[in-house]
Amino acid sequence: MFVTFEGVDGSGKTTQTRLLAEQLRAEGREVVETREPGGTPLGERIRELLLESERVALWAETTLFAAARAQLVADVIRPALARGADVVCDRYIDSSLAYQGLARGLGVDRVLELNLLVTGGLLPDRTFLIDISVEEAVRRSGSKPDRIEREGQGFAAQVDQAYRELAQVFAQRITLVDGTQPPEEVAKLIRGQLRDVS
Repeated sequence: MFVTFEGVDGSGKTTQTRLLAEQLRAEGREVVETREPGGTPLGERIRELLLESERVALWAETTLFAAARAQLVADVIRPALARGADVVCDRYIDSSLAYQGLARGLGVDRVLELNLLVTGGLLPDRTFLIDISVEEAVRRSGSKPDRIEREGQGFAAQVDQAYRELAQVFAQRITLVDGTQPPEEVAKLIRGQLRDVS
């Protein structure tokens, strides 16, 4: 199965990605745990460009994310799924739909079309959207902020609203999860919800 985690920066998606991968490995499954942007040597270089550059034009940002995603799908995700492994990914297409499609106003349809093209139409079996307040997410983010995080709480609120809209549009795939609970409780809930997929 292919499972992704989404949410604003600081929501706990990285923690939940790791916890799910650990749970699945403990069940004797082969798991590939990865992240976006990144997950491949090229993807990590693109990540650095995206998050550390001073200014990136909107469509440049969008296509760089798509390029990193295309490489990740070709080198990591598709090969893993082909051999029967589970893939757990910290961010995927929904990040581009939320950040660039809605919050930056480029249009969900246009951004989705680009990403379906570069990934060969690969969508996750299930996406978990970690739901916490923007204020709590900002409080949790302890590391030095990257270029996107430096855009502030107003932009984070736009992204949060964008994710909520996506969860309604893609309700059959995106599951909203209460991220205010202890991480281990959230992880148990997520694993339970995946029983019908795996």
